[in-house]
Amino acid sequence: MNKKENQDYLEVLRSVHKNPNASQRDLASELGISLGKLNYLVKAMANQGLIKINNFSNSKKKFDYIYLLTSEGLRHKIRLTRRFMDIKLKEYDQLKKEIEISDSNKKN
Repeated sequence: MNKKENQDYLEVLRSVHKNPNASQRDLASELGISLGKLNYLVKAMANQGLIKINNFSNSKKKFDYIYLLTSEGLRHKIRLTRRFMDIKLKEYDQLKKEIEISDSNKKN
């Protein structure tokens, strides 16, 4: 999985965890992605066992679903979050070094 896919998965996992009753249309809108892309991601994550999809059997609208993170989905979300934070901390450290070098050069 590449960096962009990791970011997409993390964002979807966060949204599903926060609001499991949201429709795919609502989730896509919240994430700023197309409904087709969200559907593709949700299906892929369901196939990987990261998300469980249940429909409300007693609902009058047969398109009402609930999206639940599986225990593997929660572990994956944590791994992705840690990886994301590691990358951002490395970027921060690099920028801090660049600023210190720039400030040092200005003084000389």
